[in-house]
Amino acid sequence: MKKTVTIQDFIDALGMEGLLTTIDGQQSCAALMALYSDAELKEAAGRAVSGVTYNSLEAGEGSLFVCKGAHFKEQYLEDAVAKGAVCFVREDPDASEAVSCSLVGSEEEAAAAAGIKNSAHWPCLGIYVRDIRKAMPVIAETFYGKLSDDLCMIGITGTKGKSTTAYFMRYILDDWMAASGGRRSAICSGIDNYDGVIEEESHLTTPEIMELYMHMDNALNSGISHMTMEVSSQALKYDRVTGVTFEAGAFLNIGSDHISAIEHPDFNDYLEAKLRLFGHCRKACINLDCDEQERIKAASADCPYVISFSQNDESADVYGYDVRSKEGKVTFRARGRSIEGYPDFDEEFALGTFGTINIENALAAISLSALTGVPMEYVKSGLAKAKSPGRMEVFYSEDGKRIAIVDYAHNKLSYEKFFETIKDEFPGKKMLIVFGCPGGKAFARREELGTIAGQHCSYSIITEEDYGEEDVNKICSEIAGFVKAAGGSCEIITDRVEAIKKAISLMDDDTILFLPGKGRETREKRGIKYIDTPSDADVVMEFMK
Repeated sequence: MKKTVTIQDFIDALGMEGLLTTIDGQQSCAALMALYSDAELKEAAGRAVSGVTYNSLEAGEGSLFVCKGAHFKEQYLEDAVAKGAVCFVREDPDASEAVSCSLVGSEEEAAAAAGIKNSAHWPCLGIYVRDIRKAMPVIAETFYGKLSDDLCMIGITGTKGKSTTAYFMRYILDDWMAASGGRRSAICSGIDNYDGVIEEESHLTTPEIMELYMHMDNALNSGISHMTMEVSSQALKYDRVTGVTFEAGAFLNIGSDHISAIEHPDFNDYLEAKLRLFGHCRKACINLDCDEQERIKAASADCPYVISFSQNDESADVYGYDVRSKEGKVTFRARGRSIEGYPDFDEEFALGTFGTINIENALAAISLSALTGVPMEYVKSGLAKAKSPGRMEVFYSEDGKRIAIVDYAHNKLSYEKFFETIKDEFPGKKMLIVFGCPGGKAFARREELGTIAGQHCSYSIITEEDYGEEDVNKICSEIAGFVKAAGGSCEIITDRVEAIKKAISLMDDDTILFLPGKGRETREKRGIKYIDTPSDADVVMEFMK
């Protein structure tokens, strides 16, 4: 049974981490004691907390509300208090000296701090911290406990392939669980989240820390033993996985991406964020075929046990070879040796997913399976049936002559690997592409993706892709300029559904249509809201008939 967590527990935990600055504006215990009796102090600090959230829509009676985010408004705090929040945590703009004391505050002071008048019997009291990002993992672990000690967590990072590798692991684990009487495994990915209670399309590659702990808690309470998750550079940089320990982690690859004022100022910052994964892992695997080997191997020293995988280096602990592909169906062999606690193997594998582009992801999944003790028969059976929704999904016209491929590819490395694969799989075919770039971040993609499209495609249609608060026409015009500079032809159709319909109308039997970026996502970020839209896969299935 879950123990009762009180406001004092959060104060103690935040104080122990040196994050606590003031409580209701009081800098010291002496100042508080001068205002309140021992009984008042004990009663205030002893109030139970029923839940933790940063979303005012989810606040309820007895909840703790976290004030965070670039779009935070005081109205959100007022709404949380009106719904019964008993305390709030927010960043102290003065970041004064840390304190450690019991929580207390007058009703008038607390109500003023929260922007509320005439609050209920107990006001919503303010806990101020020096860094709200670093405070959130402390808050989550204080409320839920150290959950990764009881749940086998598998973390995957890389510039490309995180979602596919996560889904490969999901199929492998689910086959194993089905045979051994366990529950279907949990997943937190850029595609969707499943924890035994919630199954939903995701907004973030890695959830915020309090949502992650909620998913972990749901999984454990549902009898689930394993959870696979993507770990983004933003999650590692901004403490979304602080306090979480992965039984096994995978470093897939690294390319230049997510460089902007609100993400990573440069490639070095991006790589350094990715490399933090090793500090969260008991075991890890690294790809010997990716760039920055020296820095990756140096950082992997933070992990107690590390193995390698490769398609090019036979000295790797897991080595993939003899790759064969026919009409998109892929088979290959993989050899594993000297992996602690796992039998040596040399086996043939088949992939349920299109394209040799996924061999790297499959080798990572095989390595993760060995590190977590999954029997080989389920590694093979899981990979043979594994599919990732919206990831390299191939659709054919009724006569089988026209082909459309839907994918989540959204950066330079993914685009390059895709066109390399298509050139091998479908020599001589023309390429038609519908794509865009997100607003407000990863600005380098506009040039990189526009240039690649101009070089490889006979025609490009530039459209929306979560343009957010930036002008969609401006984004599309910038991309179009790079397409043309690379020698390509293009047009702009900002409505994504209409853009795909137009592309389908331009197809002939010698054309492959590539639809990257959104996969099976059913929402577009327009402004600060997510608007429901048909997925790329849905549009293709309807209009390719």
